[in-house]
Amino acid sequence: MGQPDLSFLKERDTLIITMVCLGNICRSPMAAAVLHNKVAKIDKPKIFVDSAGTSNWHSGQGPNPPSMRTWEKAGYKYDHIASQFNYSRLVSADLVLVMDRHNHEEVMRYVTSDEEEQKVFFLREFDLTQPDSIEVPDPYSLPDSAFEEVLGMVEKATDGLIKQLLM
Repeated sequence: MGQPDLSFLKERDTLIITMVCLGNICRSPMAAAVLHNKVAKIDKPKIFVDSAGTSNWHSGQGPNPPSMRTWEKAGYKYDHIASQFNYSRLVSADLVLVMDRHNHEEVMRYVTSDEEEQKVFFLREFDLTQPDSIEVPDPYSLPDSAFEEVLGMVEKATDGLIKQLLM
């Protein structure tokens, strides 16, 4: 699987990257936490990171405790309140990175143009280690080890993403 083409983002001074999962309390806030911390010192482009869920089940809530515990244990600091993905989020984002096929289907329902479609990717498409799946599995209600596995996937994918954005 080749790297996604992000040439349409070249020469931008700022980028908004939105991470998307189902409930916006486990995977997408973890991915946002990791990327937010990794890009903090990059000046050009200045990268702003947020996250959203395709459902509104947890809107207004903080992150799932095992998810936050996992990213904080790894040294990432990030404040998060769950919110729902919608069309205006798609329009305002420069990249929308989804965790799984269901999230991808839900986000694609909002797409009304080629320009909007070209911003939507699976986060793991940027993993340079060529994972056997492009999905980030949902660790909700699983043991902490599942969250740690997700963190590893997110770290590899965000490393690949940053490398491509700075090429």
